[in-house]
Amino acid sequence: MDKLRYILSFFPKIRHNINIMTPTRREKFSKLFPNQPKFRWKQIESALFQEKNHSWDDVSSLPIPIREKLAEELPWLSLKRVTEVGEADGSVRKVLLEAEDGARIESVLMQNKSGKYSVCVSTQVGCAMGCSFCSTGKLGLKRNLSADEIVDQLRYWSLSQTPISIPEPNGDTERKEIITNIVLMGMGEPMNNYESVREALNSILTNTGIGPTHITVSSAGVLPRLNKILDDKEWPPVCIAISLHSADPIIRKKIMPSSGPNFLPELAEWAEAYLKLFGNRSHYLTFEYIMLDGVNDSAEDAKKLAAYTKPLSRAKINLIAYNDAAGQFKPSSPEKIQAFMNIILAAGVDVTRRQSLGGAIQAACGQLAAGERD
Repeated sequence: MDKLRYILSFFPKIRHNINIMTPTRREKFSKLFPNQPKFRWKQIESALFQEKNHSWDDVSSLPIPIREKLAEELPWLSLKRVTEVGEADGSVRKVLLEAEDGARIESVLMQNKSGKYSVCVSTQVGCAMGCSFCSTGKLGLKRNLSADEIVDQLRYWSLSQTPISIPEPNGDTERKEIITNIVLMGMGEPMNNYESVREALNSILTNTGIGPTHITVSSAGVLPRLNKILDDKEWPPVCIAISLHSADPIIRKKIMPSSGPNFLPELAEWAEAYLKLFGNRSHYLTFEYIMLDGVNDSAEDAKKLAAYTKPLSRAKINLIAYNDAAGQFKPSSPEKIQAFMNIILAAGVDVTRRQSLGGAIQAACGQLAAGERD
């Protein structure tokens, strides 16, 4: 019972049956065509990611009767656009997408200075973690997304934003108009939807030219699931970012209600094991730290953060400017962020400051709410 309570402590705001999901494409295909050879599904999955294909009619590798039946019974995308907005300079676009059951999520497309693109992907409808600085956390958790619904956020952007495309396996990655990075930092806690996230990641890695270190999964720190990664042969070697936000257990508990009394030492123990397994020159563990004025941005906070992360090789800190999402906090000033950063650098810890994108269209970190705002 104590173990059950511990696991449930990572799910403070569950409001619905989270496992109610529409049948997956593969399940629907198997029902429509129960006697197809095993290679057929691999054919279909590969075709879904190919730039030339915009509908089932375009998949010339499939027999015409199968194409016709799929066109009647199975949507090319599991999500449909409700609204889409963009910043004036075109560098960021946000889409509100609706699933077959009416559930809504948001996804973001971001362009970097070199002209290449990153996609921010949601993994749940809402979120159970209840982080006080995040709009998604105010929604509670409605349900998990299927692997198809996770993957189709990536596919949506390549289909809707010509000439942007997803690189194909062993294809040309030097073109500017390609999606080079994926961050699972949208709505939801990826580790609370472990199986669907793992399936989606493996599908993307198998069927695109996006490599594992160009994909980052962000987690508030669901330790039972993070520990599962260490022994899971099917979990791909993608990068992990931990939403830390304070190295003080009392402060962290105030802003992140899922944080338990032993979370920080247990996380450090996990981080050592994770980096031993995955860490290398191109594979870091990132600690995300949102800067909240008067809450976690003092010199003492910086010293605690540096002391916490310094023993970990191949770990770095990413400072994030707070975007006024939940209305409860104020952002730290640029001067305060720089002073905080200087203390960490002086301690010999790798630290960067994230470029804030999408604030004008409520698409920045912590602002996604699927159109549901106070």
